[in-house]
Amino acid sequence: MSNKNEKIKNQEAAPPDANLSSAVAVIENNAPVMDPKLHAARYNRIITRAILYFLLSVGALVVLFPLIWMILTAMKQPGTAFKFSFLPDSLSYEGFSKLYTLDNFKKVFAEFNFMKYFFNSIIVASLAAVFATTFACMAGYVFAKKNFIYKDLLFYLLVATMMIPGMMYLVPQFVITVKLGWFDTYQGLIIPHLANIFGVFMMRQFMRSIPDSLIEAAKLDGASEWQIFTIIIVPMAMPIIVTLFLLTFLFHWSNFIWQLVITKPGSAILTIPVGLAYFSGPHGSEWELMMAASCFSIIPMAVLFLIAQNFFIEGMTKGAVKE
Repeated sequence: MSNKNEKIKNQEAAPPDANLSSAVAVIENNAPVMDPKLHAARYNRIITRAILYFLLSVGALVVLFPLIWMILTAMKQPGTAFKFSFLPDSLSYEGFSKLYTLDNFKKVFAEFNFMKYFFNSIIVASLAAVFATTFACMAGYVFAKKNFIYKDLLFYLLVATMMIPGMMYLVPQFVITVKLGWFDTYQGLIIPHLANIFGVFMMRQFMRSIPDSLIEAAKLDGASEWQIFTIIIVPMAMPIIVTLFLLTFLFHWSNFIWQLVITKPGSAILTIPVGLAYFSGPHGSEWELMMAASCFSIIPMAVLFLIAQNFFIEGMTKGAVKE
Protein backbone atom coordinates (compact mmCIF):
# COMPACT_ATOMS: atom_id res chain seq x y z
CA MET A 1 0.00 0.00 0.00
CA SER A 2 2.84 2.31 0.82
CA ASN A 3 4.52 1.53 -2.51
CA LYS A 4 1.38 2.53 -4.43
CA ASN A 5 1.12 5.76 -2.51
CA GLU A 6 4.76 6.54 -3.27
CA LYS A 7 4.18 5.93 -7.01
CA ILE A 8 1.17 8.22 -6.98
CA LYS A 9 3.12 10.91 -5.17
CA ASN A 10 6.00 10.58 -7.66
CA GLN A 11 3.63 10.89 -10.62
CA GLU A 12 1.97 13.94 -9.11
CA ALA A 13 5.32 15.49 -8.42
CA ALA A 14 6.63 14.81 -11.91
CA PRO A 15 6.57 17.79 -14.30
CA PRO A 16 3.96 17.84 -17.13
CA ASP A 17 6.64 17.49 -19.81
CA ALA A 18 7.82 14.25 -18.31
CA ASN A 19 4.30 12.80 -18.30
CA LEU A 20 3.79 13.89 -21.91
CA SER A 21 7.04 12.38 -23.09
CA SER A 22 6.29 9.12 -21.34
CA ALA A 23 2.83 8.96 -22.96
CA VAL A 24 4.33 9.58 -26.41
CA ALA A 25 6.90 6.87 -25.79
CA VAL A 26 4.19 4.38 -24.86
CA ILE A 27 2.17 5.24 -27.98
CA GLU A 28 5.21 4.91 -30.24
CA ASN A 29 6.14 1.58 -28.73
CA ASN A 30 2.61 0.23 -29.14
CA ALA A 31 2.04 1.69 -32.66
CA PRO A 32 1.48 -1.05 -35.25
CA VAL A 33 3.98 -1.38 -38.05
CA MET A 34 2.46 -1.08 -41.58
CA ASP A 35 2.37 -4.35 -43.44
CA PRO A 36 4.81 -4.31 -46.42
CA LYS A 37 2.11 -5.79 -48.68
CA LEU A 38 -0.33 -3.05 -47.66
CA HIS A 39 2.33 -0.42 -48.28
CA ALA A 40 3.05 -1.87 -51.74
CA ALA A 41 -0.66 -1.97 -52.61
CA ARG A 42 -1.04 1.66 -51.58
CA TYR A 43 1.99 2.63 -53.67
CA ASN A 44 0.65 0.74 -56.70
CA ARG A 45 -2.73 2.42 -56.31
CA ILE A 46 -1.10 5.86 -56.32
CA ILE A 47 0.94 5.00 -59.44
CA THR A 48 -2.11 3.60 -61.21
CA ARG A 49 -4.15 6.69 -60.43
CA ALA A 50 -1.36 8.98 -61.65
CA ILE A 51 -1.12 7.07 -64.95
CA LEU A 52 -4.90 7.16 -65.33
CA TYR A 53 -5.02 10.93 -64.79
CA PHE A 54 -2.20 11.40 -67.28
CA LEU A 55 -3.97 9.35 -69.95
CA LEU A 56 -7.25 11.18 -69.31
CA SER A 57 -5.47 14.53 -69.63
CA VAL A 58 -3.91 13.48 -72.93
CA GLY A 59 -7.29 12.27 -74.18
CA ALA A 60 -8.94 15.54 -73.16
CA LEU A 61 -6.29 17.52 -75.05
CA VAL A 62 -6.82 15.38 -78.14
CA VAL A 63 -10.59 15.89 -77.99
CA LEU A 64 -10.32 19.63 -77.32
CA PHE A 65 -7.62 20.28 -79.93
CA PRO A 66 -10.08 20.93 -82.83
CA LEU A 67 -12.00 23.39 -80.66
CA ILE A 68 -8.81 25.16 -79.57
CA TRP A 69 -7.56 25.23 -83.17
CA MET A 70 -10.88 26.73 -84.34
CA ILE A 71 -10.79 29.51 -81.72
CA LEU A 72 -7.16 30.41 -82.43
CA THR A 73 -7.75 30.33 -86.20
CA ALA A 74 -10.77 32.62 -85.79
CA MET A 75 -8.49 35.24 -84.22
CA LYS A 76 -5.71 35.02 -86.80
CA GLN A 77 -4.87 37.71 -89.31
CA PRO A 78 -6.32 37.25 -92.83
CA GLY A 79 -4.36 34.77 -94.93
CA THR A 80 -2.65 33.03 -91.98
CA ALA A 81 -5.24 30.31 -91.25
CA PHE A 82 -3.11 27.44 -92.54
CA LYS A 83 0.13 28.62 -91.00
CA PHE A 84 0.82 26.28 -88.10
CA SER A 85 2.03 29.04 -85.81
CA PHE A 86 0.06 29.84 -82.70
CA LEU A 87 2.73 31.57 -80.61
CA PRO A 88 3.86 35.11 -81.48
CA ASP A 89 7.50 35.97 -82.09
CA SER A 90 7.60 38.13 -78.95
CA LEU A 91 5.38 38.15 -75.86
CA SER A 92 4.29 41.75 -76.38
CA TYR A 93 1.29 43.60 -77.77
CA GLU A 94 3.03 44.12 -81.10
CA GLY A 95 3.87 40.42 -81.34
CA PHE A 96 0.31 39.33 -80.63
CA SER A 97 -1.19 41.96 -82.94
CA LYS A 98 0.88 40.67 -85.86
CA LEU A 99 -0.62 37.20 -85.45
CA TYR A 100 -4.04 37.71 -83.85
CA THR A 101 -6.93 40.15 -84.24
CA LEU A 102 -10.55 40.47 -83.12
CA ASP A 103 -11.69 42.12 -86.34
CA ASN A 104 -12.84 38.77 -87.73
CA PHE A 105 -15.67 38.58 -85.20
CA LYS A 106 -16.76 42.13 -86.08
CA LYS A 107 -16.77 41.37 -89.82
CA VAL A 108 -18.94 38.31 -89.32
CA PHE A 109 -21.80 40.44 -88.02
CA ALA A 110 -21.14 43.57 -90.07
CA GLU A 111 -20.61 42.12 -93.55
CA PHE A 112 -22.42 38.77 -93.61
CA ASN A 113 -25.61 39.43 -91.59
CA PHE A 114 -24.70 36.55 -89.34
CA MET A 115 -27.10 37.58 -86.57
CA LYS A 116 -30.08 36.88 -88.83
CA TYR A 117 -28.73 33.39 -89.62
CA PHE A 118 -28.22 32.82 -85.89
CA PHE A 119 -31.78 33.70 -84.88
CA ASN A 120 -33.26 31.73 -87.78
CA SER A 121 -31.38 28.64 -86.61
CA ILE A 122 -32.56 29.21 -83.03
CA ILE A 123 -36.20 29.40 -84.19
CA VAL A 124 -36.02 26.37 -86.49
CA ALA A 125 -34.04 24.11 -84.14
CA SER A 126 -36.01 25.04 -81.02
CA LEU A 127 -39.49 24.60 -82.51
CA ALA A 128 -38.54 21.40 -84.30
CA ALA A 129 -36.97 19.92 -81.15
CA VAL A 130 -39.96 20.84 -78.96
CA PHE A 131 -42.62 19.42 -81.29
CA ALA A 132 -40.63 16.35 -82.35
CA THR A 133 -39.86 15.46 -78.73
CA THR A 134 -43.49 15.98 -77.70
CA PHE A 135 -44.86 13.77 -80.48
CA ALA A 136 -42.24 11.08 -79.85
CA CYS A 137 -43.02 11.12 -76.12
CA MET A 138 -46.73 10.64 -76.75
CA ALA A 139 -46.18 7.89 -79.30
CA GLY A 140 -43.67 6.14 -77.06
CA TYR A 141 -46.18 6.14 -74.20
CA VAL A 142 -48.85 4.59 -76.41
CA PHE A 143 -46.56 1.85 -77.72
CA ALA A 144 -45.20 1.12 -74.23
CA LYS A 145 -48.31 1.16 -72.04
CA LYS A 146 -51.38 0.77 -74.28
CA ASN A 147 -52.79 -2.31 -75.95
CA PHE A 148 -54.40 -2.20 -79.38
CA ILE A 149 -54.58 -4.44 -82.42
CA TYR A 150 -51.36 -4.90 -84.42
CA LYS A 151 -49.42 -2.71 -81.97
CA ASP A 152 -46.16 -4.65 -82.22
CA LEU A 153 -46.44 -5.04 -85.99
CA LEU A 154 -46.94 -1.33 -86.47
CA PHE A 155 -44.05 -0.51 -84.18
CA TYR A 156 -41.66 -2.86 -85.99
CA LEU A 157 -42.73 -1.44 -89.35
CA LEU A 158 -41.91 2.05 -88.11
CA VAL A 159 -38.54 0.90 -86.80
CA ALA A 160 -37.83 -0.82 -90.12
CA THR A 161 -38.07 2.55 -91.88
CA MET A 162 -34.93 3.61 -90.02
CA MET A 163 -32.94 1.30 -92.31
CA ILE A 164 -33.86 3.43 -95.34
CA PRO A 165 -31.14 6.05 -96.05
CA GLY A 166 -32.24 9.59 -95.28
CA MET A 167 -31.29 10.82 -98.76
CA MET A 168 -34.04 8.63 -100.20
CA TYR A 169 -36.62 10.90 -98.57
CA LEU A 170 -35.12 14.12 -99.90
CA VAL A 171 -36.87 14.32 -103.28
CA PRO A 172 -40.35 13.14 -102.11
CA GLN A 173 -40.22 15.52 -99.16
CA PHE A 174 -39.18 18.39 -101.40
CA VAL A 175 -42.00 17.74 -103.90
CA ILE A 176 -44.65 17.48 -101.16
CA THR A 177 -43.34 20.60 -99.42
CA VAL A 178 -43.42 22.64 -102.64
CA LYS A 179 -46.96 21.48 -103.50
CA LEU A 180 -48.10 22.51 -100.02
CA GLY A 181 -46.71 25.99 -100.66
CA TRP A 182 -44.07 25.72 -97.93
CA PHE A 183 -41.04 26.42 -100.09
CA ASP A 184 -38.78 29.02 -98.48
CA THR A 185 -40.90 29.17 -95.31
CA TYR A 186 -40.43 28.20 -91.68
CA GLN A 187 -43.05 25.48 -92.12
CA GLY A 188 -40.95 23.87 -94.82
CA LEU A 189 -37.88 23.94 -92.60
CA ILE A 190 -39.59 22.48 -89.53
CA ILE A 191 -42.60 20.28 -90.28
CA PRO A 192 -41.11 17.59 -92.62
CA HIS A 193 -38.82 16.29 -89.86
CA LEU A 194 -41.20 16.24 -86.90
CA ALA A 195 -41.85 12.49 -87.28
CA ASN A 196 -38.85 11.11 -85.39
CA ILE A 197 -38.96 7.31 -85.45
CA PHE A 198 -35.72 7.04 -83.52
CA GLY A 199 -37.25 9.22 -80.80
CA VAL A 200 -40.33 6.99 -80.65
CA PHE A 201 -38.07 3.96 -80.24
CA MET A 202 -36.10 5.64 -77.43
CA MET A 203 -39.24 6.72 -75.58
CA ARG A 204 -40.93 3.35 -75.91
CA GLN A 205 -37.91 1.44 -74.61
CA PHE A 206 -37.52 3.75 -71.62
CA MET A 207 -41.23 3.92 -70.70
CA ARG A 208 -41.52 0.15 -70.67
CA SER A 209 -39.39 0.22 -67.52
CA ILE A 210 -41.91 2.43 -65.67
CA PRO A 211 -43.96 0.25 -63.27
CA ASP A 212 -47.52 -0.40 -64.40
CA SER A 213 -48.61 -0.30 -60.76
CA LEU A 214 -48.17 3.49 -60.74
CA ILE A 215 -50.56 3.89 -63.67
CA GLU A 216 -53.08 1.50 -62.12
CA ALA A 217 -52.92 3.37 -58.81
CA ALA A 218 -53.46 6.68 -60.59
CA LYS A 219 -56.50 5.27 -62.41
CA LEU A 220 -57.95 4.07 -59.10
CA ASP A 221 -57.50 7.60 -57.74
CA GLY A 222 -59.53 8.94 -60.66
CA ALA A 223 -56.70 10.39 -62.77
CA SER A 224 -57.38 10.95 -66.46
CA GLU A 225 -55.11 9.80 -69.26
CA TRP A 226 -53.71 13.31 -69.66
CA GLN A 227 -52.99 13.54 -65.92
CA ILE A 228 -51.26 10.17 -65.93
CA PHE A 229 -49.13 11.21 -68.86
CA THR A 230 -48.16 14.67 -67.57
CA ILE A 231 -47.89 13.98 -63.84
CA ILE A 232 -46.41 10.46 -63.78
CA ILE A 233 -44.92 9.52 -67.13
CA VAL A 234 -43.26 12.79 -68.18
CA PRO A 235 -41.40 13.47 -64.87
CA MET A 236 -40.10 9.90 -64.70
CA ALA A 237 -39.02 9.99 -68.35
CA MET A 238 -37.36 13.39 -68.06
CA PRO A 239 -33.77 12.07 -68.62
CA ILE A 240 -34.65 10.50 -71.95
CA ILE A 241 -36.85 13.46 -72.91
CA VAL A 242 -34.01 15.91 -72.38
CA THR A 243 -31.62 13.62 -74.25
CA LEU A 244 -33.95 13.38 -77.24
CA PHE A 245 -34.51 17.14 -77.20
CA LEU A 246 -30.76 17.78 -77.36
CA LEU A 247 -30.22 15.25 -80.15
CA THR A 248 -33.11 16.70 -82.17
CA PHE A 249 -31.92 20.26 -81.59
CA LEU A 250 -28.42 19.30 -82.74
CA PHE A 251 -29.79 17.59 -85.85
CA HIS A 252 -31.81 20.63 -86.96
CA TRP A 253 -29.07 23.04 -85.95
CA SER A 254 -26.66 21.38 -88.39
CA ASN A 255 -29.06 20.07 -91.07
CA PHE A 256 -27.35 21.66 -94.05
CA ILE A 257 -28.81 19.66 -96.99
CA TRP A 258 -32.51 20.17 -96.28
CA GLN A 259 -32.12 23.81 -95.28
CA LEU A 260 -30.20 24.43 -98.49
CA VAL A 261 -32.70 22.89 -100.90
CA ILE A 262 -35.83 24.31 -99.26
CA THR A 263 -34.68 27.96 -99.23
CA LYS A 264 -33.81 30.43 -101.97
CA PRO A 265 -30.36 32.03 -102.28
CA GLY A 266 -30.31 35.20 -100.24
CA SER A 267 -33.52 34.26 -98.44
CA ALA A 268 -34.53 36.01 -95.22
CA ILE A 269 -34.80 32.69 -93.37
CA LEU A 270 -31.36 31.29 -94.11
CA THR A 271 -29.83 29.38 -91.21
CA ILE A 272 -26.27 29.08 -89.95
CA PRO A 273 -25.28 25.92 -91.92
CA VAL A 274 -26.32 27.59 -95.18
CA GLY A 275 -24.97 30.98 -94.12
CA LEU A 276 -21.53 29.51 -93.48
CA ALA A 277 -21.41 28.47 -97.13
CA TYR A 278 -21.35 32.17 -98.11
CA PHE A 279 -17.86 32.44 -96.62
CA SER A 280 -16.64 30.31 -99.53
CA GLY A 281 -16.44 31.98 -102.90
CA PRO A 282 -15.31 31.04 -106.42
CA HIS A 283 -11.89 32.57 -105.79
CA GLY A 284 -11.22 31.14 -102.35
CA SER A 285 -12.53 30.81 -98.84
CA GLU A 286 -12.20 33.20 -95.94
CA TRP A 287 -11.27 30.59 -93.38
CA GLU A 288 -10.65 33.04 -90.56
CA LEU A 289 -14.17 34.47 -90.89
CA MET A 290 -15.63 30.99 -91.22
CA MET A 291 -13.95 29.90 -87.99
CA ALA A 292 -15.17 33.06 -86.25
CA ALA A 293 -18.74 32.30 -87.31
CA SER A 294 -18.33 28.68 -86.22
CA CYS A 295 -17.29 29.87 -82.75
CA PHE A 296 -20.63 31.65 -82.38
CA SER A 297 -22.54 28.71 -83.81
CA ILE A 298 -21.46 26.32 -81.03
CA ILE A 299 -22.57 28.62 -78.20
CA PRO A 300 -26.24 27.44 -78.05
CA MET A 301 -25.24 23.78 -78.01
CA ALA A 302 -22.67 24.34 -75.28
CA VAL A 303 -25.18 26.25 -73.16
CA LEU A 304 -27.87 23.60 -73.63
CA PHE A 305 -25.58 20.75 -72.67
CA LEU A 306 -24.42 22.59 -69.55
CA ILE A 307 -28.01 23.29 -68.48
CA ALA A 308 -29.15 19.75 -69.30
CA GLN A 309 -26.85 18.24 -66.68
CA ASN A 310 -29.15 19.46 -63.91
CA PHE A 311 -32.20 18.08 -65.73
CA PHE A 312 -30.53 14.67 -66.05
CA ILE A 313 -29.99 14.46 -62.29
CA GLU A 314 -33.44 15.80 -61.44
CA GLY A 315 -35.16 13.44 -63.83
CA MET A 316 -33.31 10.42 -62.47
CA THR A 317 -34.21 11.26 -58.85
CA LYS A 318 -37.88 11.72 -59.74
CA GLY A 319 -37.89 8.39 -61.56
CA ALA A 320 -36.16 6.50 -58.75
CA VAL A 321 -39.19 4.33 -57.90
CA LYS A 322 -38.80 0.68 -57.03
CA GLU A 323 -41.76 -1.61 -57.57
